Amino acid sequence: MNFSRKHLRLAAGLLGALFVGGVLAGCGNEAKSDEIKIGANFEMTGNVANYGAATLDGLKLAIKEVNDAGGVNGKKITIVDADNKSEASEAVNAATKLISDDKVKVIVGPAVTANVIAESQVATDNKVPVIAPDATSPDVTVENGQVKPYIFRSCFIDPQQGSVMAKFAAENLKAKTAVIYVDNSTDYSKSLGKVFKEKFEAAGGKVLDQQAFVAKDTDFKATLTTLKAANADVIFVPAYYEEVGKIVKQARELGITCPILGTDGWDDPKVADIAGADALNNTYFSTHYSDKDESVKGFVDAFTKEYGHAPNVFAALGYDAGKMLVDAIKRAGSDDPEAIRKALEETKDLKVGTGTITMDKNHNPIKQAVILENKGGDRVMVAKIMPDADWVGKSLPRGLWPPFFMYGSAE
Repeated sequence: MNFSRKHLRLAAGLLGALFVGGVLAGCGNEAKSDEIKIGANFEMTGNVANYGAATLDGLKLAIKEVNDAGGVNGKKITIVDADNKSEASEAVNAATKLISDDKVKVIVGPAVTANVIAESQVATDNKVPVIAPDATSPDVTVENGQVKPYIFRSCFIDPQQGSVMAKFAAENLKAKTAVIYVDNSTDYSKSLGKVFKEKFEAAGGKVLDQQAFVAKDTDFKATLTTLKAANADVIFVPAYYEEVGKIVKQARELGITCPILGTDGWDDPKVADIAGADALNNTYFSTHYSDKDESVKGFVDAFTKEYGHAPNVFAALGYDAGKMLVDAIKRAGSDDPEAIRKALEETKDLKVGTGTITMDKNHNPIKQAVILENKGGDRVMVAKIMPDADWVGKSLPRGLWPPFFMYGSAE
C-alpha cells in the first residue's frame, strides 16, 4: 500500500546520508555459521501498525515452514525484527540497526511506500537487498527512470490496479461514463485516479467529473451530491478503508445506486463495519488475492492453523515475500547479499501464497490481481486478471491496452 509523501523522501535521503557515514562503521552481532540472519523492518507501532504486524506474521510463517523442513542450504533462517514506528525517519534508523548491528543479509519491509523509499538509500549504499511486500508505488523500485538495484517487491504496482478497474468497468460492467473521487492527501489515490481516467477513456468511456477529499474527512455528502448529478454509470473511489466506508454509506443514503469501484485500500473488514453490508452491495475492488480462491487454500489453512484466524491481504503478501526470499537464497546457493540480489532478479514461475510470481526488469512481480464483489455481506471473487509481462512496470501510451486473461465469475 502506498502512503508516499514527497517530503518524506527528501527527509529520508538526508537521514540516510547522516547514518550511513557514521553508524554503519560500528561492530555488531555476527551470524552463527549455521544460520542466515534476515531483517524485518516493519510498522509495529504507530498509525499503520496493523499493516506491519500482519505482514510480519505472514513472513514468519514462510520462514517457519522452511526451518521446520530443515532450513535452506543447510542453514536455518533467523528473523531479526525492528519497529519503524510507522515513520519514515524511523525506517532509516531501523534499517541502519539491522545492517550495522545485526549484520542481516536481506531486509524484508517496511509495509508502506514512504518507509520503503526512506530505507532504500541505506540498503543500497550497503548493498543489502530489500523486499517490500506491500508498497505499490512504482517509485519504490524505479527512480528517475533508473531501476534501484537492491530494491524488490512482492506485490503488484498501482498502475496495474487503475488499469484493471478501468477495463473491468468498461468490459464487464459495460460502463460508458464514470466519475472519480480521490483522496487528495495521498499519491496512491491521485495516481490511481489518473491511470483509471486514462485507461477508461482509452477504452471508449468518458469521465464526467473528478472530485477530491482529504484523509480524515467525515462528511462527503455535498461532494457526493455533485457527483450524483453527473448520473454516471460508475463511481471510482481509490482510497483507504476508513474514508471508503463513510463514502459508500453516505452515497447510498443519498440514493446513489450505481456500482462503486475501488482498489486494495478497500481490503479491510472495517469497510463493512463502517458502511454496513447493505450499502456495500454492488461495489467492487481490486486486490492481491481472495481467500475463497481454491488455488491459495494451502496458505490460508496453514496461516489459520498457526495464528487462529484467517490471513488478511497484508499477511498474504508478507508470506509471498518470505517465499521469494527463501527461493532466492536456495538458488543463490549462498547467503551472500549480492548472490541473493541476482537470484531475486531471476525469479521465475515461483509458486507463492497468492499465486505465481515472475520478476520483471523493474523488480516488480508479474502476478495476477483479483476483483472482489461485495455482495450480501460476503466478498465474491468475480475475476482473476494477469497482466502481460511486457506491460508490468511500464506506463503505456494513451490508447494502448495491455493484454489480460480474464476468468469468469467464481461465484
